[in-house]
Amino acid sequence: MRRLMSGNEAIARGAYEAGVTVAAAYPGTPSTEILENIIEYKDYIYSEWAPNEKVATEVAIGASIGGARSLAAMKHVGVNVAADPIFTYAYLGVNGGFVLVTADDPSMHSSQNEQDNRYYAKFAKMAMIEPSDSQECKDFMKEAYRVSEEYDTPVLFRVTTRICHSKSIVELGEREEVSFKPYVKNIPKYVAAPANAKLAHARVEKRLEALEEYSNKSPLNKIEYNNKKIGIISSGVAYQYAKEIFGEDASYLKIGFTYPLPMNLIKEFSQNVEELYVIEELEPYMEEQIKAAGIKCTGKELIPRLYELNPEIIANALLDKVYETKKLDVNPVPRPPVLCPGCPHRGFFYTISKKKNRVVTGDIGCYTLGASQPLEALDTCICMGAGFSAGMGISKAFEVSGRPGKVFGVVGDSTFFHSGITGAIDIVYNKGNMVPVVLDNRITGMTGHQENPGTGKTLMGEPTTEIDVVGVLKAIGYKTVKVVDPCDLKAMEDTVKEAEEATESYAIVTKRPCVLIKGLPAPKTKCIVDRDKCKECKMCLKVGCPAIFFKDGKAYIEQSMCVGCDVCLQVCKFDAIGRVGE
Repeated sequence: MRRLMSGNEAIARGAYEAGVTVAAAYPGTPSTEILENIIEYKDYIYSEWAPNEKVATEVAIGASIGGARSLAAMKHVGVNVAADPIFTYAYLGVNGGFVLVTADDPSMHSSQNEQDNRYYAKFAKMAMIEPSDSQECKDFMKEAYRVSEEYDTPVLFRVTTRICHSKSIVELGEREEVSFKPYVKNIPKYVAAPANAKLAHARVEKRLEALEEYSNKSPLNKIEYNNKKIGIISSGVAYQYAKEIFGEDASYLKIGFTYPLPMNLIKEFSQNVEELYVIEELEPYMEEQIKAAGIKCTGKELIPRLYELNPEIIANALLDKVYETKKLDVNPVPRPPVLCPGCPHRGFFYTISKKKNRVVTGDIGCYTLGASQPLEALDTCICMGAGFSAGMGISKAFEVSGRPGKVFGVVGDSTFFHSGITGAIDIVYNKGNMVPVVLDNRITGMTGHQENPGTGKTLMGEPTTEIDVVGVLKAIGYKTVKVVDPCDLKAMEDTVKEAEEATESYAIVTKRPCVLIKGLPAPKTKCIVDRDKCKECKMCLKVGCPAIFFKDGKAYIEQSMCVGCDVCLQVCKFDAIGRVGE
């Protein structure tokens, strides 16, 4: 049976066919759909959204030690969070096969950086596999588990945004029913005390030698000889781009098993071509190792190391070819990302931005858009959890320097469970002059509405214990935890003012569900402008709702976008905005 599948769908299918029985992840673009598709096989695979990537990895590692084939999936920055257990497990080795999927994001379509996670495999001394299309995503997963168990190693399965989200035809196979490996207590192997780890490191170095030998004969690496004037070494989607540009005018060494690199195969290929190019996205990961082996090649001298590659970039860099483009006499209206109409975060950010000297440290999620015009409410966005922790650092710097005023730190509900709790503990424990704010919209929003520990449902759709954000904050010592509807601007403003004046620890939880959550009742009323009353003051534009704009010199609300949150109505001082549909 053949099916059109994205790379993420094919990875999920590959896990199913490989006999995986436990999978864990934290959602993050471009990896999210892997677990969302694994639940299609819930009769065979237990899957979960973990609170963060470190926990997801440790769950999958534990399942591997327990004898199951397991998988953990995350985006590239998630591997930073999971690095601690990954590096240790690479020393210890597996029982059941273990694969960690890293979905890198060249050009930062949905990320704060574009780090190249291939270096993690080299750094952690674990095997690495890179597919170049959806069929390989499925097939290579099965080989990844075979390699993991045969060579006693975790496997890093590296994909990128273009592989994750592009679709191609996949030939489906049957599930391999893999027997569970027996669990045997093995303290020298699985207890990473210094004495055991010292011996484990020696085993790792021997394993890498065996893996390089495998790499040189691996079916995942293949030579395609055509015109031998040009030889191209590539992997992943960059191979597809190179093939599109050069076709049969070049020969190719396509590397699917990318750590350890097949150096003997590379030397053989280099000796059979006249000019050797290494085409890879982002960093010169392969190029560095190839040049270190004394093999002459050209790579980042011509191929850019910034951003996502495409065929046009490669053609321009290597063939000096510029594609003809057409320019239109049209200046498109810029459309920067903004908070959705009716977003519950808007009321908070509008309120907090009214005093321009407030410092508000932000985080990763929909609410990062609070930094956009016209709200411009956030001062920082670093990584998940830093909305609290970085705010704590700023508050302490202000204390030392004598600068007055409290810092407000912002995280969402999912981020609070991911890495915000520890920052909240730091604030109350070390007496930070700041206010942690949890924007609870009842869902993990930015990545497409996944459940989290505060929603009362698991990834597999089962009802479960709903972790109470307010209860957690009270339990860790906050004297006051104020719950407020952020779309009630009077209540929101009173709460912010109260928080600024508080002399004891004070936290805020804004509670209002994301308007896009499935199953919510449709709004009973919408907002509309009485154009006769509109004074053209443009105050309504300051809330940053995309449903509001000026038309013929007066404010106008697009009814198809309005969800009746009433924030604009509360902002208008001339009663020019009212409700319809009551």
